[in-house]
Amino acid sequence: MTTDFAPQKFKPYTRQSIRQARQWQWLPPDQQEAVQVVSHVLPFRTNEYVMENLIDWANVPDDPIYRLVFPHRDMLPVDEYRQLRDLVMVKQDDAAIAALVHKIRMRMNPHPAGQMTHNVPRVNDHVLKGLQHKYKETVLFFPSAGQTCHAYCTFCFRWPQFVGMDDMKFDARETTELVSYLKAHEEVTDVLITGGDPMVMNTRSLAEFIEPLLAPDMAHIQNIRIGTKSVAYWPQRFVTDKDADDLLRLFEKVVASGKNLAIMGHYNHAVELRQDIAQKAVKRIVGTGATLRMQGPLIRHINEDPHSWAELWRTGVRLGAIPYYMFVERDTGPSEYFQLPLARAHEIFQQAYQMVSGLARTVRGPSMSAFPGKVAIDGVVTINGEKLFALQFLQARNPDWVKKPFFAKYDENATWLDHLKPAFGKEKFFFETDDAPQALHVPPQRKVIPITSARSCTSQGNAA
Repeated sequence: MTTDFAPQKFKPYTRQSIRQARQWQWLPPDQQEAVQVVSHVLPFRTNEYVMENLIDWANVPDDPIYRLVFPHRDMLPVDEYRQLRDLVMVKQDDAAIAALVHKIRMRMNPHPAGQMTHNVPRVNDHVLKGLQHKYKETVLFFPSAGQTCHAYCTFCFRWPQFVGMDDMKFDARETTELVSYLKAHEEVTDVLITGGDPMVMNTRSLAEFIEPLLAPDMAHIQNIRIGTKSVAYWPQRFVTDKDADDLLRLFEKVVASGKNLAIMGHYNHAVELRQDIAQKAVKRIVGTGATLRMQGPLIRHINEDPHSWAELWRTGVRLGAIPYYMFVERDTGPSEYFQLPLARAHEIFQQAYQMVSGLARTVRGPSMSAFPGKVAIDGVVTINGEKLFALQFLQARNPDWVKKPFFAKYDENATWLDHLKPAFGKEKFFFETDDAPQALHVPPQRKVIPITSARSCTSQGNAA
């Protein structure tokens, strides 16, 4: 396999090294201060490719990719920023900084949607720390070597993985527990290898996690997914890295085994796919027989322009990728800074959807990955004179909830499922009632729950 691009060495920047970047001097003092202060709370990491190719420095601080990777003072409430600034820039009190940072992080809902309490499986009362199982068909696997990224997004709902909150971290050092768990759960058809970003691993290490899934006794595993932002932040991984060709051969091996390999590419803005090398990466991935599915959240300050979404989807389709999901920004981290009203999210999705052909209308959304499941906003309707949100589960803890339409009172300010009220005078949604079949039950004192057997999955869902 040959490429037309010169190899480029990956060069990351963190709070400790960002001053070495030539662009640092282009930032005014208040922007430099914000990076130094807020990055004590939120993870900060970018790289030279992002800095040189994706950020328009003439448009800083309003450039969308700059806001995507550089912390801003408005990501913290005024009082918290003032307190932390005083400790970081003036008093330089490490113990006091650590205490305040911990307090702020715990306020930020570090693990939403029951990730720590309802998604972590047990085997014989042993916690499988590197796995999550929320929906019955899909298991998430977090290899420890993939618990970083080529650059961090400031909105990332996995941010606790990167800031030293070890008691809230998902990681597995090898596949033994994963394989044992999958053998006991033949209802599982999909394994999603995620992080962090598994593509920070070299090909040899990645193969050690993937190849056991190709064994004959793993025949029920039909789809292997890899979640990655590298397609946008470091497309060189698939084009010019020293083991890029080996990576593509690994993809071909998975496809040749009869399984579907889906690269779940995280894109947040059209500019990420305008680069020649990013487009080359897409072509090389799909050339192996793998699929590349495009997904990302709708985020205030970043991608509110429906034209950007339409361009992203159209470009992806032209290159052979599949538009997959537009998510609603999760209720974690600096969510107040990034969140958009659900009504506005649906409006943006609808406008972008209208701009593309049927080939790009594979995309679903806007979708909330909430505690009960993935809930899509299908539209705004009026029934019997009442303005309502029309909703449905695209995936759910209880499979019986999937594709079951339901309605919520229209609320122009609501930004998440928990903010919505049931329509038609009901006190609870159907999935909240006491007699609703629940996917999982966990006593209050327990932090994790057992996953039910395959025979009981008609009434009890569990997976990613």
